[in-house]
Amino acid sequence: MAGKKLHPSVEKFKSFIKEHPNLIKLVRNNEYTWQELYEDWYLLGEDDPKWTQYKQGDTIQTGHQKDDEKKWVQQLTGLVKKMDANQMQHHINNLSQAIGAIQGVLTQFQGNSQESVPPKQNDAPRNPFSFRKD
Repeated sequence: MAGKKLHPSVEKFKSFIKEHPNLIKLVRNNEYTWQELYEDWYLLGEDDPKWTQYKQGDTIQTGHQKDDEKKWVQQLTGLVKKMDANQMQHHINNLSQAIGAIQGVLTQFQGNSQESVPPKQNDAPRNPFSFRKD
């Protein structure tokens, strides 16, 4: 791995971990995975209050994971309460139309390559379960 360069965000995350060595202990104690920490760091940012307890010299608080989960659930329910159902339906419809348009374009491109090879109809019977009277 010496020859490969890491993505810049991964390099930033590594330097962040060096500033917060208590996070390493959490991973070793199987309380978090590196993936979970990276995702939280990426979404919340380095300045989020969540990270202050993991800085060098600070002690790890017990039960912190449950508190973080409660806060996260509270934030999520707050966002759900603020959502407008009609507006969400509008966005979903727009997304569906965009996906349909992309599928149409892909079908056109695939259709050109499939037309060059005609299907063979004599290879397989039309109904594999057909029975004939004797």
